[in-house]
Amino acid sequence: MNPNFFRLCSLSVLLWIGVAPAQAALNVLACEPEWAALTQELGGDKVKVTSATTALQDPHRVEARPSLIARARNAALLVCTGAELEVGWLPILLRESGNPAIQPGQPGYFEAAQHVALLDRPVRLDRADGDVHAAGNPHIQTDPRNIARVAEALTKTLTQVDPASTAYYASRHSAFKTRWNTALLRWEAQAAPLKGVPVVVQHKAYPYLQAWLGLREVAVLEPKPGVEPSVSSLTGVLVRLKQSPAKMVIRSAYNDPRASAWLSERAGIPAVELPFTVGGTPAAKDLFGLFDDTVARLLKANE
Repeated sequence: MNPNFFRLCSLSVLLWIGVAPAQAALNVLACEPEWAALTQELGGDKVKVTSATTALQDPHRVEARPSLIARARNAALLVCTGAELEVGWLPILLRESGNPAIQPGQPGYFEAAQHVALLDRPVRLDRADGDVHAAGNPHIQTDPRNIARVAEALTKTLTQVDPASTAYYASRHSAFKTRWNTALLRWEAQAAPLKGVPVVVQHKAYPYLQAWLGLREVAVLEPKPGVEPSVSSLTGVLVRLKQSPAKMVIRSAYNDPRASAWLSERAGIPAVELPFTVGGTPAAKDLFGLFDDTVARLLKANE
C-alpha cells in the first residue's frame, strides 16, 4: 500500500485531535448572584454559570420568564438558597423546564440553606403576619461564615454531578477556603467597632450579618415582612427611636430608598445602602468585594 496513504491518515488523526473540543463546561443555573459567584469560585473553567436574578431584584418576587425556563432546561446543576425564598417562582421554573436532573432530590438540585443553622424561625405561621418563612430567615449569605459552610457542601455536589473533575474541584475549594479564612479574619478585625451598635433595618434581611458583627437591631421599617412601610408605620418607628436611638438605618440595594431616607432625615441618622449580594454596589463585584464593601459602609456610617 502507498506509504503516503499512511502518512495522510496519521496527519488526519493528529489534526482531528488538535481540533477536538475540550470537555464541555457544566451548565449551572444559580437562583441568586451570591451562589453564582460561589459556584464560579469553586468551578473555575469547568462550569458555565448564570444567575436567575440580579442584586437589584427582590429574590422573593421573580417572574419565571421563557428565557429563564430555557436556561433551567439546559442546566446540569441548580443552586438556590431554599428555605422558601424562591417559593413564589422556583416551583414553576422547575415544572416548566421539564429537566429531571435539577428536580428536588436529584444530585443536580442544591439548596444552600440546608447546610447552615437558620435564624428567626417563626413561632406561628399566619399570612396575617406578612411574608414569613416557616424554616427560618433565608438571607444566609450576609454572614461570610455561612458562605464557607455552603462552599464545602457545594464542592461535594459539584463532584457528584461531575465526578471526572473531582480533584479539580477539591483543589479550587482548598484555595478558596484559604483565601476566605484570611479575609474573614481581616473583616472581623476591621468591624470590631460595630459590636453593639444599634441599627434600624428596612427589611429583616440582616439577622445573620447582625449575629456575625454583633449589631443590635432596635427597629424594622416594614410593619410586617414584605409589607412596604407607610407614613404611619414610619412615624411609629421614629417615636420608638426617641426611647431607643439608633446609629443608622440599613437597606438593601434592591429596596426602595424612600422609607430609609424619610427616617434618616427625621431621626438625624445616616441611611446606609448595603449591597446585600454580589453586584449590589459597584465595589461588590465578587464575594470578597461584597464583604469588603459591606464592612466599609457600616464603619463609615458609624463614624
